[in-house]
Amino acid sequence: MQKTSARLLALLSLLQARRDWPGTLLAERLDISLRTVRRDVDRLRELGYPIAAVKGPDGGYRLSAGTELPPLLFDDEQAVALTIALQIAATTPGSGTEEAAARALHTIRQVMPARLRQRVASLRVTNVERPATHPPAPVDREVLLEISAAVHRKEILRFDYATAEEPRRVEPHHVITWDGRWYLVAWDLDRADWRIFRADRITPKIPTGPRFTPRDVPGGDVAAYVTGKFRGTDDGSGGWPCRGTVILDRAAATVALYTRDGIAEELGPERCRLTLGSFSWTSLAAAFGRYDAAITVVGPEPLSNAFRQLAARFADAGAGGPGE
Repeated sequence: MQKTSARLLALLSLLQARRDWPGTLLAERLDISLRTVRRDVDRLRELGYPIAAVKGPDGGYRLSAGTELPPLLFDDEQAVALTIALQIAATTPGSGTEEAAARALHTIRQVMPARLRQRVASLRVTNVERPATHPPAPVDREVLLEISAAVHRKEILRFDYATAEEPRRVEPHHVITWDGRWYLVAWDLDRADWRIFRADRITPKIPTGPRFTPRDVPGGDVAAYVTGKFRGTDDGSGGWPCRGTVILDRAAATVALYTRDGIAEELGPERCRLTLGSFSWTSLAAAFGRYDAAITVVGPEPLSNAFRQLAARFADAGAGGPGE
């Protein structure tokens, strides 16, 4: 039987691996009695892990989210992946998290076992930014969180704006990125018109205002509206003959690093809505593919057809081609 400390780590690893665990299954996995499982769960709770009891025929346990972040357990591959991600975040200007990422990276390295610390000691990742069309504009992380929360709750947002003398009152609709910068698309209540505000110039006022019923963005498509504003085209095409939208399983902040002439709208922690333009539908489909993420086509239909054509071409290429 494992020693108590090793057994607690094994139990914690299992609880992190899936949502719910029947007590009998945990006992079987750890080769201990159900009574010992209950006792070990109580020990983990004393250490700060919020483990909830799950009702059911056999009873069970679930590792819940808590008010504080307890110690986490990573395997070797997770630790290496986390080191790479933190190095990229620490060397990427404009995200507002550079210093925090550097401190987190130092903390992770300090607590790594010697064998793993030696493995990652030579790992140095440097993020090379693409040439920007304008200087970087760092945005305070708390500002982005406040704006995004107001969008999600559909609450009127009041804020000071760096280029305006008077505070603004808006109905916030979308937080988007364009050419590496963050913007808020909103209905300006005092001017009775749509406006696009740079997030780095916003200082939110607390509390937010009452809830509102969202209006439709001009044309019904936020990407088309913003593209038209930034590129000076009335139809929102951005001057491209082909323009389409997809859902990517990748964070908007990450997509924004590699997107200059397009709109990335955050949909969740690791999900965004991306609109791009190109000179042909197949080249547009290929442009979406470069983000190395799962893709769901929003439209239009020619873009879906282009993905099917590319899939056939790539399948032939992978098989050696029809002329082999």
